[in-house]
Amino acid sequence: MIASNIRHMRAFLAVAETGSITQAAAQCFVSQPAVTQAIAKLEAQADMPLLLRTPQGIFLTEAGQYLQRRVARAIAMLDAALVEISPRLPLTATRAQLQALIAACEVQNFSLAARKLGIAQPTVHRAITQLEREAGRALFQRSPSGIAPTRQCAALARSARLAFVEFDQADAELGDLLGREVGEIVVGSMPLARSYVLPRALAAFRDIRPLLSVRVLDGPYDELLGALRRGEIDFLIGALRFPAPIEDIEQEVVFFDDLVLLAGAGHPLTQKPPCQISALQDYPFLVSRKGTPTRDQFEAMFTRAAIAPPRAVIETGSLILMRETILDRKHLACVSRLQARTEIAQGLVQVLPLAVENSARPIGITTRAGWTPTPAQKVLIDAVRAIAKRDLHGDSPESVAFIA
Repeated sequence: MIASNIRHMRAFLAVAETGSITQAAAQCFVSQPAVTQAIAKLEAQADMPLLLRTPQGIFLTEAGQYLQRRVARAIAMLDAALVEISPRLPLTATRAQLQALIAACEVQNFSLAARKLGIAQPTVHRAITQLEREAGRALFQRSPSGIAPTRQCAALARSARLAFVEFDQADAELGDLLGREVGEIVVGSMPLARSYVLPRALAAFRDIRPLLSVRVLDGPYDELLGALRRGEIDFLIGALRFPAPIEDIEQEVVFFDDLVLLAGAGHPLTQKPPCQISALQDYPFLVSRKGTPTRDQFEAMFTRAAIAPPRAVIETGSLILMRETILDRKHLACVSRLQARTEIAQGLVQVLPLAVENSARPIGITTRAGWTPTPAQKVLIDAVRAIAKRDLHGDSPESVAFIA
């Protein structure tokens, strides 16, 4: 891990900005040998030169340029939150102290924070105490039931998490330059993406990056969005929200999908077309949970017809559960057309001849505002775009191709 020491990162950034060891030492309030030693340790960790030393001055190598971009972003995020608490903290806060603070904010207990980090409880307590001493104020409110972060402390924990993500991104990019697979890609996936787009994108990705680990997380949109904003997820794939629920995310529309009403083969409503919306009230439905775009559009269909939505519903996001349940020829389901594409094509389920009006919805990629993907992350995102263009926009079924 190249960014294990924040002070070394600050020294490197100062050299990159000034082109001088002497000026960097003055800027960081350390000696010139300390800066030289910090750069030497970083280059040893990176396993490649970061600076090119010439008679004309000091310049960044390609690796140094990658690292400088990531470190500048990370330090800017971190310092904004540190200075908000105390102008002194940027000079003194260490990675170990900030990791202890993050863990304490997450679990709101020193003992649980220590267990999370795999260290002793006094070590966590000492790290927090040192931060509070340098800050000149309490960062947590203590009570018999635990600890609660102050507003500024919580903001610092979030900024530190995102700064550490940038450091991890730097490790991945430097590994790329050496032909090494470093770290992993974490994708938040909603049901539609899991059933069609993501499996095909992962297959295309694996052809190009056969060894890099990918972790796919699923869950309700709000949980995935929170994990994205905390830096625990690199990007989300699924239904987009308009307007965006918060300002610090960016959304990219990749394709559009619509909703269909599904029944098992031989269901009475498939035998007596045309189907009327009033007839749907007599059957139990499998639908997504309240608050999701699919559920809102499902209920709006009945509202427009001045009919009460069915009361007998099963809330689920599982296509497998929907498919297996509607085979009883009693239940119906409201689901994304693309999500059920394979089951429809195989004749396992049938689409009722009744359109869910105004159900077209944008599907795409959600990222943190200003987020810059690593080369490997870009390969996977480009694979998602290519799958959508090939299969969902009516383009020719040529092989998925994109630049690695």
